[in-house]
Amino acid sequence: MRPCIPRSAIPIFALVFVVGCGVFRAALQFQNPDLKVTEIRVTGLGLTGGTLDLLLDVYNPNAYDLHGTRLGVGLDLEDTHFGDAEITTPFALSATRHTQVVVPVRFEWAGVGAGARGLFTRQAIRFAVTGTVGLDTPIGARDLQIHAHGDVPLTRLRP
Repeated sequence: MRPCIPRSAIPIFALVFVVGCGVFRAALQFQNPDLKVTEIRVTGLGLTGGTLDLLLDVYNPNAYDLHGTRLGVGLDLEDTHFGDAEITTPFALSATRHTQVVVPVRFEWAGVGAGARGLFTRQAIRFAVTGTVGLDTPIGARDLQIHAHGDVPLTRLRP
């Protein structure tokens, strides 16, 4: 005796199959997220250096959420290496949406000279960010190289 599947269930199985194939096809058509630095905020100053936050706008063009596992970047300001940062706490990038990611950076005064010149002359600063982001996707983990450069407003430390 063979098992009998009710005819009314066949459209449901077909729908599940088509949707599953669509999700899998979208996963195979992975597109790299687009990253832009929107602002640099000075968050602390001390005798040996300070801290700042890089505000990143990350756009996920994929039809599914991505889960960041880590983000490591090097920051150059006015063509001088300024500092390095790493985020190891998970973060989410929603499907077809922009997400703000804040990356704290520690720096030492030895690297500030060229960067401060941009602050005092233009209220904006030329930057370059390079690094790696680790992502979990529906088809497995990916490490992506990131590169961004340009001019960005610099927000001074507020008392």
